[in-house]
Amino acid sequence: MLIRLILRKLRSDVARLSEGDYGPLLSGYDENAVLHFNDGEHRWAGEHRGKAAIERFLQDFVGAGVRGEILSLWIGGPPWAMTLVVRFDDRADGPGGERIYENRTVLVARTRWGRIVEQWDYYEDTARILAFEQRLRELQIAPDRSPVTH
Repeated sequence: MLIRLILRKLRSDVARLSEGDYGPLLSGYDENAVLHFNDGEHRWAGEHRGKAAIERFLQDFVGAGVRGEILSLWIGGPPWAMTLVVRFDDRADGPGGERIYENRTVLVARTRWGRIVEQWDYYEDTARILAFEQRLRELQIAPDRSPVTH
């Protein structure tokens, strides 16, 4: 029952995220949460510390027109210290409707009493993110941001 409730909430939050509203998803993070995004030379790379930094990350995510969906969810541990593993695939289309980005992702999140305190995002192919970053600059869709420093 708990898994179904969590899955329903996450799917709802991700659906809102895909519509450009990151608020419901952001509300699930602790004020001091840390989001680790795979390394590279792109706007999302690095370690995002604190809810404000994670909000900037999500703003860039929706600003780039990225949409995604949860395909699978695995949960372990007690409610006060759960670990979630999520299969999350994402994509983005250009102004003409052409697919400019598509990737598979695994997210691992540690929680405390229902709030995410630490999250790691792992992409199947980070070269796709770099190509996407270049395409976003060409299309002038999202702001040009430097990678987060470690």
